[in-house]
Amino acid sequence: MSWNPYKRLVALTAGPPTDVGEVLDGDGDGVIVGLVSGALIRARGTATLGDWVYVRGGVVEGPAPNLPGTEIEV
Repeated sequence: MSWNPYKRLVALTAGPPTDVGEVLDGDGDGVIVGLVSGALIRARGTATLGDWVYVRGGVVEGPAPNLPGTEIEV
């Protein structure tokens, strides 16, 4: 075990967050994903146009369920 406090803290974190989005376009190197937050990102991996996918660190992790959303106004 390292005695460096920063290295110990980094070891406890889960890494980059997982995002969910819809595949909007694809090319040979990856896909364009429209995230739920409204952002567009380019991710490495393969998926079919219209699929919902999990993206972590710019890589398609796998398929995500296409669930209905609920908007709550406070």
